Amino acid sequence: MKIRPLHDRIIVKRLEEERKTASGIVIPDAAAEKPDQGEVLAVGKGKVQEDGSVRTLEVKVGDRVLFGKYSGQAVKVDGVELLVMREEDVMGVVEA
Repeated sequence: MKIRPLHDRIIVKRLEEERKTASGIVIPDAAAEKPDQGEVLAVGKGKVQEDGSVRTLEVKVGDRVLFGKYSGQAVKVDGVELLVMREEDVMGVVEA
């Protein structure tokens, strides 16, 4: 199933974080926090301005982004948990 977000919304898949500390201690799933980074899978057309023009989004498919811990709405598609959020919920793009 494909999802096409509308307007200034984006679809993000959370990236898995390391389950082991630097000293080698394994963190159980129950104690681990949800990751706050993800990969952008789809983007909408853009935000509609007051004058009717459309401002394209700064993030693009494939970007690795940082977002707040409680940002977006979680949805399950084909058994995979995805986040639908507005571009304004993204705090930054991680550059390699």
